[in-house]
Amino acid sequence: MSAQKDASPAESGLLNRILNKVEVIGNKLPDPAVMFAGLLVIVWFLSLIFAQFSYSEIDPRSGAPVVINNLLAPDALANFLATMVVTFTSFAPLGVVLVAMLGIGVAERSGFINVGIKLLLNNTAKFLLTPILILVAIVSHTAVDAGYVLVIPLGGIIFYAAGRHPLAGIAAAFAGVSGGFSANFVPSAIDPMLQGITQEAARLYDPNILLNPLNNWYFTAASTLVVVLVGWYLTDRVIEPRLKGTEVDGDPEEMPQIEEVNARDRKAFTAGGLTMIGGIVLLVLAVWPETSALRNPEGDIAAFDAPLMQSIVPIIFLLFWLPGIVHGYVAGTFQQSKDVIMAMSKTMETMAYYLVMAFFCALFIKAFGDSNLGILLAMKGANFLQSLAVPGPVTLVGIVFLVAVINLFVGSASAKWLLISPIFVPMLMQLGISPDLTQAAYRVGDSVSNIITPLLPYFPLVVVYCQRYVKNTGIGTLVSMMLPYSVALGIIWTAFLLLYWALGIPLGVQANYVYPAG
Repeated sequence: MSAQKDASPAESGLLNRILNKVEVIGNKLPDPAVMFAGLLVIVWFLSLIFAQFSYSEIDPRSGAPVVINNLLAPDALANFLATMVVTFTSFAPLGVVLVAMLGIGVAERSGFINVGIKLLLNNTAKFLLTPILILVAIVSHTAVDAGYVLVIPLGGIIFYAAGRHPLAGIAAAFAGVSGGFSANFVPSAIDPMLQGITQEAARLYDPNILLNPLNNWYFTAASTLVVVLVGWYLTDRVIEPRLKGTEVDGDPEEMPQIEEVNARDRKAFTAGGLTMIGGIVLLVLAVWPETSALRNPEGDIAAFDAPLMQSIVPIIFLLFWLPGIVHGYVAGTFQQSKDVIMAMSKTMETMAYYLVMAFFCALFIKAFGDSNLGILLAMKGANFLQSLAVPGPVTLVGIVFLVAVINLFVGSASAKWLLISPIFVPMLMQLGISPDLTQAAYRVGDSVSNIITPLLPYFPLVVVYCQRYVKNTGIGTLVSMMLPYSVALGIIWTAFLLLYWALGIPLGVQANYVYPAG
């Protein structure tokens, strides 16, 4: 699986022609910020048109038929202007990205991250960098969205420092973080969140049903191996060979330099590393007591209402900011406090383009949600699948495909499941398929198309990461890189779920394949 091997003729022929075509077409799209502004206008006019009709699809949030809201109505336009600032400042990825990057920026510009990467490279075989990077990206889900602001840019840094194409590293990390969103051997907050939604949907059919929060844990843990192997093969045998002709023309000052690690750097990294370890130990000690303030009232640390889970981003900030400062002073890259502030300021300068894109992206996503166009699309697709009345395995494949398509328009995992679970879960219970299995199928579909939709809130950020190395990177470049991962994971992961089901391997804790449980 080494990246040094040439791709097969088939891979360098038809596949490359397809991906090159996707890249050319995609890059003809307007700048992402302009595209989101244009989509905002399109949503406005679509809402005006579709608001003139009535629909039979039921909105599960209200129990009433879906109503398309006309965003060009005078009161809607007035509300748009009145809430524009709040819409932007409350855009969820904005605070996550900026706060985390403040800490990571100090760690990077002090040399702490770069020295750590060089030491890692000295002790890791080059051909193992890809699977290790993908595995770390998958595990990063435990820290919610940390992978987007930490692991993906590190993927580019690691590959570039190893003499490999940085965009291949970003692609591999993106595939693990987002394409493998539902693969993780470490339980995370997403497990109880989805289980709670599934249980409520199942109670529409069986009011007394109870599901375990880890009802998909065994399957998601096993899926880790699937995502790593698929991502490893595609990165080293398809993506990186295709990138050989793509020149790295980014600003050298914004890219890590490949230099030997001297004694002073080693000493500084040791001091910074011990600071980070000390911070982790203090965090563990703070969380350990059952009465810890970082736990929720029930004593759980993984639930969404647990202060620990709500503090992930500040924790990331501190765990990189403090070691970065220590490393900088020991290594001599920081001489005074002003140097630390300047490092943070320089990092924010690199985020200026993302801020512009995030502004228009936030307005578009808010308008799309307010219009209810996404809900209507989801409901019509789900009702069509229900009307087919096909066998269970075929229905599961259909669910994976439909969810993957809906995911192109409605990015939030919880929002989509809230919309469609009241239809899918009771429908399949009537066919004898358990809510646990239906949820597993949903999680596969929810993951595989994340990496090819520009509507993913973090998609513009990944474009910015790529532009750090290849200046003319556009939406088409990123989509063409990620499309093989999306297609391969969609096929192989779905087949793995069906095989998992056929072999009767437990899906998770207290999980069942059939309903009612036999």
